[in-house]
Amino acid sequence: MNQLVSQFAAVKIDISPLPNVVADKPEVTAVLAVVFTLIGAICLLMVTIGGFRYVASQGDPQATAKAKGTIIYALIGLVVSISAVTIVTFVLGKV
Repeated sequence: MNQLVSQFAAVKIDISPLPNVVADKPEVTAVLAVVFTLIGAICLLMVTIGGFRYVASQGDPQATAKAKGTIIYALIGLVVSISAVTIVTFVLGKV
């Protein structure tokens, strides 16, 4: 077993053909802003769809429960997205 591990450790990997990509703070911030904006828009759309389903349920308990679930999960997604933006902004500010 030790011989096998030492053989794997002796293998040299040439990484010179790999590109050296430098992602500076402005590029990362711009990409994340687009991603989080899309997530926020999708959450807003899902809350709107859930609200429409709630109004259109006409008192049907199953349809009302589905509509409430849609709204709740969309709002949870929005909170997670806002938390992610806050964490990423904090980490990028420290770098």
